Amino acid sequence: MPTPHAYFQGRIVPLGEAKIGVMTHAFNYGTAVFEGFRGNWNAEDGSLYLFRMREHYERLARSSHILGLELREPLDRLCELTLEIVERSGYEEDVYLRPMVYLSSEALGVRLHGLESDLLIFITPFGPYLDIDKGARCHTSSWRRVDDLGIPPRAKVTGIYVNSALAKTEAELNGFDEAIVLNADGHVSEGSGENIFIVRGGRLITPAPSDNILEGITADTVVELAAAELGVETVQRSIDRSELYIADEVFMTGTAAHLTPVVEIDRRVIGDGRAGPVTRELSDLFFDAIRGKSEKYRHWCTAVRARVAS
Repeated sequence: MPTPHAYFQGRIVPLGEAKIGVMTHAFNYGTAVFEGFRGNWNAEDGSLYLFRMREHYERLARSSHILGLELREPLDRLCELTLEIVERSGYEEDVYLRPMVYLSSEALGVRLHGLESDLLIFITPFGPYLDIDKGARCHTSSWRRVDDLGIPPRAKVTGIYVNSALAKTEAELNGFDEAIVLNADGHVSEGSGENIFIVRGGRLITPAPSDNILEGITADTVVELAAAELGVETVQRSIDRSELYIADEVFMTGTAAHLTPVVEIDRRVIGDGRAGPVTRELSDLFFDAIRGKSEKYRHWCTAVRARVAS
């Protein structure tokens, strides 16, 4: 049986032992940054493939820098710790890794300075987030994306995800699968936890970072695959809400969502109500890459085999 482990307070321990106190600053004020990346199980060779692990840790370092949090461990050490956690946990299914740099001081008071920071990493099983085969029915949220002058969206700050949670819950309570969030200018920003792409005129179009998106690693992967394998150009520019309705295809990308087609937005069918040809081709390329089946893109993956903890 798998036994989940975590890196907590400088040691790898069983996940059940990784506990914080109720006065922990990050718990009270959302003063933490995090990453999420997947280990994708390949039953053919009995390995988990950690997808673009180093790039995720590089983004964690950037998020920490934006908030002024101290990430003491170098990138190579972070990768080593992650491999140890995955090996000792023993999962033979898709998993999710969550590293977090958080203010660990047990102190009250709203600030970022003068407090201790710490690192934790944990692992958990994680199946499909959205129904990729069926596609997602989306709703344009009444909530607006947080602006860079409020909480920097290019940093994965724990507290910013209240914005995402409001949008996601609103969408689901209104009978949809996912939210699409606009920025304060009324332009499309992203989903509650995904970047968004449309296909028009044979090109991919996606919002620019100036539209308050998280600069997605899965999105970057799709852009590279589209150019190298399909010869499809990606344009970064602002997208209006109504342009979503008339797009040839729409899809979302993210660590949780992988590459999910969007088949309906605000009760308007996109295309013929199914994943379009560009989305399908990109999806096939993407899933081969993340499970280590594509030799050309094997450099994105780190293979890990489970072992029994001593």
